[in-house]
Amino acid sequence: MTSVLTAPAIRVQGVTKAFKDLRVLRGVDFEVERGSIFALLGSNGAGKTTLVRILSTLLKADDGSATVHGHDVATAPNDVREAISLTGQFAAVDEILTGRENLVLVARLRHLKDPGTIADDLLARFSLTDAGGRRAGTYSGGMRRRLDIAMSLIGNPPVIFLDEPTTGLDPQARIEVWDTVKALAQGGTTVLLTTQYLDEAEQLADRIAILHEGTIIQNGTLAELKRLLPQATVEYVEKQPTLEEVFLALVGPSKGSAEPDAHTKGA
Repeated sequence: MTSVLTAPAIRVQGVTKAFKDLRVLRGVDFEVERGSIFALLGSNGAGKTTLVRILSTLLKADDGSATVHGHDVATAPNDVREAISLTGQFAAVDEILTGRENLVLVARLRHLKDPGTIADDLLARFSLTDAGGRRAGTYSGGMRRRLDIAMSLIGNPPVIFLDEPTTGLDPQARIEVWDTVKALAQGGTTVLLTTQYLDEAEQLADRIAILHEGTIIQNGTLAELKRLLPQATVEYVEKQPTLEEVFLALVGPSKGSAEPDAHTKGA
């Protein structure tokens, strides 16, 4: 029997799901290695969020099977929930509480010892120490998302699901979140990331699965996917800076303790 420590962190086999006459998932198969970043890439309506909801036990599949951290999502949902954390498309922080209070609250809800120390450690880890005493409602989009991810890591879940984590964020905030996700994997956390942004998958993922009309049409590393297309004829052209490079050069590097949003100034 395969050990939990050597088995894939996530295994999906033949998962299907329909809502009345709408077939959203049509037999999905893939595996995610432990400590890796796996990107589920697809356009809106491809079935990404439905699949994440099944893997996080919020929804039952019609057919097929799935395991997370060695636990079957259908027969051992409580064990799955103890092993995972889910961050949705919009940051689930309490904007009235400070950043530190948000973290302390979650630690207390999980009945962990010394929630204050846990909160301070996470604030430092996510470069939010200076902003920890401010209300979360004054945070920038990137800071709010980093706080949201920090909250999801309380209790050290081995697997984390990030569903469209950079939706609505500006270019700087997206890079902040990308750096956070990379650090998670470097620390041994398995990350399943859903996204519709090709550059996001290219920047982050060890493996990329393309979900289209409810099925995985390709699954591989970035290099493997690029080999699916014939090589283009190479011609010399002078490299021009990208808009992202121009933007970041003009505004400078981001800071963990950015100023409050414009509508909060002078409050």
